Amino acid sequence: MKYFSFALLLLCLSISCKESPEEKKKLEKINSEESLQSDTIKQKSEPPKMVFKTFEGLADTTFVRLADFSDGFAYDLRYATENNFLKEKVYDCAECYTRVKTVKALLKANEEFKEKGVRIKFFDCYRPNSVQYKMWAIVPNPQYVANPKKGSIHNKGGAVDITLETLEGEELNMGTDFDFFGKRAYHDNFDLPQEILDNRKLLKETMEKHGFWSIRTEWWHYNLGAGSNDKVANFKWPCN
Repeated sequence: MKYFSFALLLLCLSISCKESPEEKKKLEKINSEESLQSDTIKQKSEPPKMVFKTFEGLADTTFVRLADFSDGFAYDLRYATENNFLKEKVYDCAECYTRVKTVKALLKANEEFKEKGVRIKFFDCYRPNSVQYKMWAIVPNPQYVANPKKGSIHNKGGAVDITLETLEGEELNMGTDFDFFGKRAYHDNFDLPQEILDNRKLLKETMEKHGFWSIRTEWWHYNLGAGSNDKVANFKWPCN
């Protein structure tokens, strides 16, 4: 009797392990649906891939939005906040616009910076001439603020105010904050810790290599040599 029960159990197990064609189709359908659901969840969790614009058909003097061409930069656009020497928000929204030729030079400079573990962070880019008048009213000193009647290279889309940060988002120590009006911000002030001097040197030498030149009184300010002869502009960019 004991042997008969054991044989019967084995027979039952054997029968249960054999799937009928209908059961096999049902199982395949379930597995297919589960796989499809898994792929859908995975697609939803992955951020959409950014598609950047190209320079095809654009003149070098055309104004463009930098973020449309790369996501490799960082931004702290001060004049879109009250954290600036004006103590006033003078940009409706934080955007970095500049001319195509300036963007091309910035992209090349940033690629070199990234090879060294840092990237460009922007404080200011193109600046409407109307904002230049506000700045001049507060600081009418051409050592720090260009006379708006003549216009700044910022107003021409050929200047940027920048610093460097690590690829993890930590700003390099440059010795002063942006828009610090004093000798500590001067390029020819070497009475500073070596770390600060090294950071400024990295910024200056790399930017100059890619067609930019600095001004003596501001470690953050860089003009594109090819942009100084463009016309002063006063347009305001759209805000989404």
